Amino acid sequence: MSDSSSSSLPFRSMPDGDPSAMPSSHSDAGHDRHAPDDVEADESADAPPLAGGGLSLVSTPIGNLGDLSDRAVATLSAADLVLCEDTRVTARLLASRAISARTEPLHDHNEQQRIPALIDMLEHGRRIAIVSDAGTPLLSDPGFRLVRAAIAANIPVTAVPGPNAAVTALTLSGLPPHPFLFSGFLPPREAARRESLITLRAAEQAGLSATLIWHEAPHRLAAMLADLADIFGADRPAAVARELTKRFEEVRRGSVGTLAAWYDQTRARGEITVLLGPPGADDRGADDLDTRLRAALATLSVKDAAALVAGAVNLPKRTVYARALELAREEGQPGDPHRY
Repeated sequence: MSDSSSSSLPFRSMPDGDPSAMPSSHSDAGHDRHAPDDVEADESADAPPLAGGGLSLVSTPIGNLGDLSDRAVATLSAADLVLCEDTRVTARLLASRAISARTEPLHDHNEQQRIPALIDMLEHGRRIAIVSDAGTPLLSDPGFRLVRAAIAANIPVTAVPGPNAAVTALTLSGLPPHPFLFSGFLPPREAARRESLITLRAAEQAGLSATLIWHEAPHRLAAMLADLADIFGADRPAAVARELTKRFEEVRRGSVGTLAAWYDQTRARGEITVLLGPPGADDRGADDLDTRLRAALATLSVKDAAALVAGAVNLPKRTVYARALELAREEGQPGDPHRY
């Protein structure tokens, strides 16, 4: 996700529904139950990762420059090359910390062709860092193919953790924090977007229960929320997180139907993360799909049963067909789709 930087100022956090503002609360800063009692001092705390060469994935601020860690600064300062989505965005970040590293673009259109030369540099002991315009590299951003190639070549790969919009939004949303499923950006076109959402709903009907997370562009937010309400139900709890860590940070919470109505009348701005809570305990989607399929399989072939039920539950035929095959096998029926 791209971003613009700003200083940290108070933000508004919207409670369930719409109207009034309410500050977000933070968890108690108690004893770290994950930290062992005999943690040894890190003698290399001041040294950048991969001092002898290798690939570092460096997380960058999602809006507030104060979130760039000291370790990130040390790693970027020591890098022979910093690969970034947009060299202009990264140049501003590096200049803010007086870092003079060489930068080059790495994006979806050039990543594959650049891999051989980059791997050669790494094999000769060079230190390369990957950053995105904002947040944790590879998540909705380039770099995955290069990382895979480096791993395959036995080149050291490490990460400097830091800001992440999806996880930050999740912690502020008030929705169940785990399990969660982050799906990046949905397809921009309506038909493809709805198909992607219907597939997720089908997964819920097959047993998936998780908080769902996406990034979305401001001009598509209202349409996306309307699709969520239509496909998952208007009463599902949801949240829209906007401009996280920036001056106008806002988290609006409520049912997805309420949020869809709000953003149908209110223009959204800035970087946006959308979250949808898991189905409730009274959601009978999974049971309904299996019940319909078992009834159809009693008299029809797998293929015909799937076609019949897909129309009734508004799910893709291939999704219902896959579930019909599973149920047929559980019942000890042959997998021939043309049986009967």
